Amino acid sequence: MNQARFWKLAALALAFTLGVILWGAFVRATGSGAGCGSHWPTCNGDVIPRSPSAATFIEFTHRATSGIAFLLVALQLVWAFVAYPSGHPVRGGAAASMLFMITEAAVGAGIVLLEYVAHDASAARALWMAVHLINTFLLVGAMTCTLYWARGGRRVRWRGQGATGALLAVGLAGVLAVGVTGAIAALGDTLFAASSLREGIAQDFSPTAHFLLPLRTLHPVVAVVVSAYLLFARGAIAARRPSPLVERLSMATGGLVLLQIGAGLLNLLLLAPVWMQLVHLLLADLLWMVLVTLAAAALGEPAAAADPGPSGEEKARSEAVAA
Repeated sequence: MNQARFWKLAALALAFTLGVILWGAFVRATGSGAGCGSHWPTCNGDVIPRSPSAATFIEFTHRATSGIAFLLVALQLVWAFVAYPSGHPVRGGAAASMLFMITEAAVGAGIVLLEYVAHDASAARALWMAVHLINTFLLVGAMTCTLYWARGGRRVRWRGQGATGALLAVGLAGVLAVGVTGAIAALGDTLFAASSLREGIAQDFSPTAHFLLPLRTLHPVVAVVVSAYLLFARGAIAARRPSPLVERLSMATGGLVLLQIGAGLLNLLLLAPVWMQLVHLLLADLLWMVLVTLAAAALGEPAAAADPGPSGEEKARSEAVAA
Protein backbone atom coordinates (compact mmCIF):
# COMPACT_ATOMS: atom_id res chain seq x y z
CA MET A 1 0.00 0.00 0.00
CA ASN A 2 1.87 3.07 -1.26
CA GLN A 3 0.88 6.62 -2.13
CA ALA A 4 1.64 6.23 -5.84
CA ARG A 5 -1.21 3.77 -6.34
CA PHE A 6 -3.68 5.12 -3.82
CA TRP A 7 -5.24 7.61 -6.23
CA LYS A 8 -6.29 4.75 -8.53
CA LEU A 9 -8.29 3.18 -5.72
CA ALA A 10 -9.77 6.59 -4.85
CA ALA A 11 -10.79 7.11 -8.48
CA LEU A 12 -12.31 3.62 -8.69
CA ALA A 13 -14.25 4.07 -5.45
CA LEU A 14 -15.60 7.44 -6.61
CA ALA A 15 -16.60 6.18 -10.07
CA PHE A 16 -18.26 3.08 -8.62
CA THR A 17 -20.13 5.15 -6.04
CA LEU A 18 -21.45 7.42 -8.79
CA GLY A 19 -22.77 4.33 -10.55
CA VAL A 20 -24.50 3.21 -7.35
CA ILE A 21 -26.07 6.66 -6.96
CA LEU A 22 -27.43 6.57 -10.50
CA TRP A 23 -28.80 3.06 -9.95
CA GLY A 24 -30.47 4.31 -6.77
CA ALA A 25 -32.21 6.99 -8.83
CA PHE A 26 -33.29 4.25 -11.25
CA VAL A 27 -34.78 2.35 -8.28
CA ARG A 28 -36.84 5.42 -7.31
CA ALA A 29 -37.86 6.31 -10.88
CA THR A 30 -39.10 2.78 -11.61
CA GLY A 31 -40.92 2.46 -8.28
CA SER A 32 -38.78 -0.53 -7.30
CA GLY A 33 -37.90 0.65 -3.80
CA ALA A 34 -40.28 -1.86 -2.25
CA GLY A 35 -38.76 -4.73 -4.22
CA CYS A 36 -37.31 -6.24 -1.03
CA GLY A 37 -40.29 -5.38 1.11
CA SER A 38 -39.65 -3.64 4.41
CA HIS A 39 -36.71 -5.94 5.15
CA TRP A 40 -33.16 -4.68 5.62
CA PRO A 41 -30.42 -5.82 5.19
CA THR A 42 -32.13 -9.00 3.94
CA CYS A 43 -34.35 -8.94 0.86
CA ASN A 44 -37.84 -10.20 1.63
CA GLY A 45 -36.29 -12.15 4.48
CA ASP A 46 -33.64 -13.83 2.29
CA VAL A 47 -29.96 -13.03 1.96
CA ILE A 48 -30.24 -13.72 -1.77
CA PRO A 49 -33.79 -13.52 -3.17
CA ARG A 50 -35.14 -16.59 -4.94
CA SER A 51 -37.12 -16.15 -8.16
CA PRO A 52 -37.06 -12.36 -7.85
CA SER A 53 -39.47 -10.08 -9.65
CA ALA A 54 -38.11 -7.22 -11.76
CA ALA A 55 -38.57 -4.79 -8.86
CA THR A 56 -36.83 -7.16 -6.46
CA PHE A 57 -33.93 -7.64 -8.86
CA ILE A 58 -33.52 -3.88 -9.30
CA GLU A 59 -33.61 -3.16 -5.56
CA PHE A 60 -31.38 -6.11 -4.64
CA THR A 61 -28.81 -5.04 -7.26
CA HIS A 62 -28.76 -1.60 -5.69
CA ARG A 63 -28.15 -3.08 -2.25
CA ALA A 64 -25.42 -5.41 -3.50
CA THR A 65 -23.55 -2.66 -5.35
CA SER A 66 -23.96 -0.36 -2.35
CA GLY A 67 -22.21 -3.01 -0.26
CA ILE A 68 -19.33 -3.14 -2.74
CA ALA A 69 -19.03 0.67 -2.64
CA PHE A 70 -18.97 0.50 1.17
CA LEU A 71 -16.07 -1.99 1.06
CA LEU A 72 -14.16 0.15 -1.44
CA VAL A 73 -14.45 3.21 0.80
CA ALA A 74 -13.42 1.13 3.82
CA LEU A 75 -10.34 -0.11 1.91
CA GLN A 76 -9.61 3.50 0.91
CA LEU A 77 -9.67 4.49 4.59
CA VAL A 78 -7.26 1.72 5.64
CA TRP A 79 -4.92 2.45 2.73
CA ALA A 80 -4.93 6.19 3.50
CA PHE A 81 -3.92 5.63 7.12
CA VAL A 82 -1.20 3.15 6.12
CA ALA A 83 0.30 5.15 3.24
CA TYR A 84 0.01 8.76 4.46
CA PRO A 85 1.47 10.41 7.58
CA SER A 86 -0.56 11.84 10.41
CA GLY A 87 -2.17 15.15 9.52
CA HIS A 88 -2.15 14.58 5.76
CA PRO A 89 -5.40 15.79 4.13
CA VAL A 90 -5.89 12.43 2.37
CA ARG A 91 -6.45 10.86 5.77
CA GLY A 92 -9.10 13.44 6.61
CA GLY A 93 -10.80 13.00 3.24
CA ALA A 94 -10.86 9.22 3.54
CA ALA A 95 -12.23 9.42 7.09
CA ALA A 96 -14.98 11.83 6.01
CA SER A 97 -15.82 9.57 3.06
CA MET A 98 -16.21 6.60 5.42
CA LEU A 99 -18.39 8.63 7.80
CA PHE A 100 -20.74 9.76 5.04
CA MET A 101 -20.83 6.24 3.56
CA ILE A 102 -22.01 4.94 6.95
CA THR A 103 -24.68 7.63 7.24
CA GLU A 104 -25.66 6.96 3.62
CA ALA A 105 -26.31 3.31 4.48
CA ALA A 106 -28.22 4.34 7.62
CA VAL A 107 -30.47 6.75 5.73
CA GLY A 108 -31.10 4.14 3.00
CA ALA A 109 -31.98 1.55 5.62
CA GLY A 110 -34.32 4.01 7.36
CA ILE A 111 -36.17 4.73 4.11
CA VAL A 112 -36.74 1.00 3.56
CA LEU A 113 -37.65 0.10 7.13
CA LEU A 114 -40.07 3.03 7.42
CA GLU A 115 -41.51 2.08 4.00
CA TYR A 116 -40.92 5.48 2.37
CA VAL A 117 -40.70 3.77 -1.00
CA ALA A 118 -42.75 2.88 -4.08
CA HIS A 119 -46.00 4.91 -4.10
CA ASP A 120 -45.67 6.58 -0.70
CA ALA A 121 -46.38 10.30 -1.19
CA SER A 122 -46.01 11.54 2.38
CA ALA A 123 -44.22 14.67 3.55
CA ALA A 124 -41.96 12.42 5.61
CA ARG A 125 -40.74 10.69 2.45
CA ALA A 126 -39.93 14.04 0.85
CA LEU A 127 -37.97 15.04 3.97
CA TRP A 128 -36.03 11.78 4.02
CA MET A 129 -35.24 12.18 0.32
CA ALA A 130 -33.88 15.67 1.01
CA VAL A 131 -31.66 14.30 3.79
CA HIS A 132 -30.57 11.45 1.52
CA LEU A 133 -29.65 13.88 -1.28
CA ILE A 134 -27.61 16.13 1.02
CA ASN A 135 -25.75 13.16 2.50
CA THR A 136 -25.06 11.77 -0.97
CA PHE A 137 -23.57 15.08 -2.11
CA LEU A 138 -21.44 15.30 1.03
CA LEU A 139 -20.21 11.75 0.38
CA VAL A 140 -19.32 12.55 -3.23
CA GLY A 141 -17.66 15.79 -2.12
CA ALA A 142 -15.51 14.02 0.47
CA MET A 143 -14.48 11.35 -2.03
CA THR A 144 -13.69 14.00 -4.64
CA CYS A 145 -11.45 15.86 -2.19
CA THR A 146 -9.71 12.62 -1.24
CA LEU A 147 -8.86 12.00 -4.88
CA TYR A 148 -7.80 15.63 -5.38
CA TRP A 149 -5.41 15.52 -2.42
CA ALA A 150 -4.07 12.12 -3.46
CA ARG A 151 -3.16 13.69 -6.81
CA GLY A 152 -1.11 16.38 -5.09
CA GLY A 153 -3.71 19.01 -4.24
CA ARG A 154 -2.81 21.29 -1.36
CA ARG A 155 -4.51 21.30 2.02
CA VAL A 156 -7.49 23.67 2.30
CA ARG A 157 -7.01 26.72 4.50
CA TRP A 158 -10.31 27.86 5.98
CA ARG A 159 -9.36 31.07 7.78
CA GLY A 160 -8.75 34.40 6.17
CA GLN A 161 -10.36 33.55 2.82
CA GLY A 162 -12.53 36.67 2.71
CA ALA A 163 -14.79 37.18 -0.30
CA THR A 164 -13.44 34.12 -2.11
CA GLY A 165 -14.53 31.84 0.71
CA ALA A 166 -17.93 33.52 0.85
CA LEU A 167 -18.45 33.18 -2.92
CA LEU A 168 -17.67 29.47 -2.77
CA ALA A 169 -19.77 28.83 0.35
CA VAL A 170 -22.84 30.41 -1.25
CA GLY A 171 -22.23 28.49 -4.47
CA LEU A 172 -21.92 25.14 -2.69
CA ALA A 173 -25.03 25.82 -0.59
CA GLY A 174 -26.89 26.87 -3.72
CA VAL A 175 -26.08 23.63 -5.53
CA LEU A 176 -27.30 21.67 -2.49
CA ALA A 177 -30.57 23.66 -2.60
CA VAL A 178 -30.98 22.88 -6.30
CA GLY A 179 -30.31 19.22 -5.59
CA VAL A 180 -32.89 19.04 -2.80
CA THR A 181 -35.62 20.75 -4.84
CA GLY A 182 -34.67 18.54 -7.79
CA ALA A 183 -35.03 15.37 -5.73
CA ILE A 184 -38.49 16.46 -4.57
CA ALA A 185 -39.48 17.42 -8.13
CA ALA A 186 -38.30 14.01 -9.38
CA LEU A 187 -40.41 12.31 -6.71
CA GLY A 188 -43.43 14.29 -7.90
CA ASP A 189 -42.70 13.33 -11.51
CA THR A 190 -42.57 9.66 -10.51
CA LEU A 191 -45.71 9.62 -8.37
CA PHE A 192 -47.85 11.97 -10.47
CA ALA A 193 -46.70 11.44 -14.04
CA ALA A 194 -48.39 13.67 -16.62
CA SER A 195 -49.21 12.66 -20.18
CA SER A 196 -48.46 16.13 -21.57
CA LEU A 197 -46.71 19.34 -20.59
CA ARG A 198 -50.05 21.14 -20.42
CA GLU A 199 -51.44 18.51 -18.06
CA GLY A 200 -48.34 18.74 -15.89
CA ILE A 201 -48.65 22.53 -15.59
CA ALA A 202 -52.35 22.19 -14.77
CA GLN A 203 -51.46 19.68 -12.05
CA ASP A 204 -48.91 22.02 -10.52
CA PHE A 205 -51.29 24.97 -10.24
CA SER A 206 -54.48 23.13 -9.35
CA PRO A 207 -55.92 24.33 -5.99
CA THR A 208 -56.52 20.69 -5.02
CA ALA A 209 -53.05 19.47 -6.05
CA HIS A 210 -51.00 17.24 -3.79
CA PHE A 211 -48.34 19.27 -1.97
CA LEU A 212 -45.55 17.67 -4.04
CA LEU A 213 -46.92 19.09 -7.28
CA PRO A 214 -46.61 22.83 -6.51
CA LEU A 215 -43.13 22.10 -5.15
CA ARG A 216 -42.11 20.97 -8.64
CA THR A 217 -42.29 24.58 -9.77
CA LEU A 218 -39.79 25.59 -7.09
CA HIS A 219 -36.97 23.57 -8.64
CA PRO A 220 -36.59 25.46 -11.96
CA VAL A 221 -36.78 28.81 -10.15
CA VAL A 222 -34.02 27.85 -7.70
CA ALA A 223 -32.00 26.28 -10.54
CA VAL A 224 -32.09 29.45 -12.65
CA VAL A 225 -31.09 31.70 -9.74
CA VAL A 226 -28.23 29.43 -8.65
CA SER A 227 -27.04 28.94 -12.24
CA ALA A 228 -26.84 32.69 -12.79
CA TYR A 229 -24.93 33.04 -9.52
CA LEU A 230 -22.44 30.29 -10.43
CA LEU A 231 -21.77 31.81 -13.84
CA PHE A 232 -20.89 35.06 -12.08
CA ALA A 233 -19.06 33.61 -9.10
CA ARG A 234 -16.79 31.25 -11.01
CA GLY A 235 -15.32 34.19 -12.95
CA ALA A 236 -14.86 36.25 -9.79
CA ILE A 237 -13.11 33.34 -8.07
CA ALA A 238 -10.77 32.79 -11.02
CA ALA A 239 -9.90 36.49 -10.98
CA ARG A 240 -9.19 36.48 -7.24
CA ARG A 241 -7.17 33.24 -7.20
CA PRO A 242 -5.46 33.15 -10.60
CA SER A 243 -3.84 29.82 -11.47
CA PRO A 244 -4.08 27.43 -14.44
CA LEU A 245 -5.99 24.85 -12.37
CA VAL A 246 -8.51 27.34 -10.98
CA GLU A 247 -9.02 28.75 -14.48
CA ARG A 248 -9.70 25.28 -15.93
CA LEU A 249 -12.09 24.40 -13.12
CA SER A 250 -13.85 27.73 -13.53
CA MET A 251 -14.38 27.04 -17.23
CA ALA A 252 -15.59 23.51 -16.48
CA THR A 253 -18.06 24.88 -13.93
CA GLY A 254 -19.50 27.30 -16.48
CA GLY A 255 -19.77 24.59 -19.13
CA LEU A 256 -21.52 22.16 -16.81
CA VAL A 257 -23.95 24.84 -15.62
CA LEU A 258 -24.98 25.50 -19.23
CA LEU A 259 -25.25 21.78 -19.97
CA GLN A 260 -27.38 21.28 -16.88
CA ILE A 261 -29.72 24.11 -17.88
CA GLY A 262 -30.18 22.44 -21.27
CA ALA A 263 -30.71 19.04 -19.67
CA GLY A 264 -33.29 20.49 -17.29
CA LEU A 265 -35.27 22.03 -20.15
CA LEU A 266 -35.12 18.79 -22.11
CA ASN A 267 -36.22 16.82 -19.06
CA LEU A 268 -39.21 19.15 -18.68
CA LEU A 269 -40.22 18.97 -22.35
CA LEU A 270 -39.88 15.19 -22.48
CA LEU A 271 -41.93 14.82 -19.26
CA ALA A 272 -39.04 13.44 -17.24
CA PRO A 273 -38.39 10.00 -18.78
CA VAL A 274 -36.24 7.74 -16.61
CA TRP A 275 -33.17 7.93 -18.85
CA MET A 276 -33.29 11.73 -18.88
CA GLN A 277 -33.63 11.85 -15.10
CA LEU A 278 -30.43 9.80 -14.86
CA VAL A 279 -28.57 12.10 -17.26
CA HIS A 280 -29.78 15.12 -15.31
CA LEU A 281 -28.58 13.58 -12.04
CA LEU A 282 -25.21 12.61 -13.50
CA LEU A 283 -24.62 16.18 -14.68
CA ALA A 284 -25.60 17.45 -11.22
CA ASP A 285 -23.06 15.12 -9.60
CA LEU A 286 -20.34 16.17 -12.05
CA LEU A 287 -21.09 19.86 -11.46
CA TRP A 288 -20.89 19.29 -7.70
CA MET A 289 -17.56 17.45 -8.05
CA VAL A 290 -16.05 20.21 -10.19
CA LEU A 291 -17.31 22.93 -7.85
CA VAL A 292 -15.92 21.10 -4.80
CA THR A 293 -12.57 20.73 -6.55
CA LEU A 294 -12.64 24.42 -7.51
CA ALA A 295 -13.22 25.27 -3.86
CA ALA A 296 -10.34 23.04 -2.74
CA ALA A 297 -8.01 24.54 -5.34
CA ALA A 298 -8.99 28.16 -4.70
CA LEU A 299 -8.80 27.77 -0.92
CA GLY A 300 -5.64 25.69 -0.92
CA GLU A 301 -2.66 26.75 1.15
CA PRO A 302 0.06 28.64 -0.73
CA ALA A 303 2.84 26.39 -2.00
CA ALA A 304 5.26 27.75 0.56
CA ALA A 305 2.86 26.99 3.41
CA ALA A 306 1.88 23.59 2.09
CA ASP A 307 5.45 22.45 1.48
CA PRO A 308 7.82 24.73 3.38
CA GLY A 309 11.37 24.86 2.11
CA PRO A 310 14.48 25.10 4.28
CA SER A 311 14.85 28.11 6.54
CA GLY A 312 17.60 30.66 5.95
CA GLU A 313 19.69 29.17 8.74
CA GLU A 314 19.26 25.64 7.37
CA LYS A 315 20.13 26.81 3.87
CA ALA A 316 23.30 28.56 5.11
CA ARG A 317 24.32 25.46 7.04
CA SER A 318 23.78 23.29 3.95
CA GLU A 319 25.89 25.62 1.80
CA ALA A 320 28.66 25.59 4.42
CA VAL A 321 28.68 21.80 4.49
CA ALA A 322 28.76 21.65 0.72
CA ALA A 323 31.69 24.10 0.63
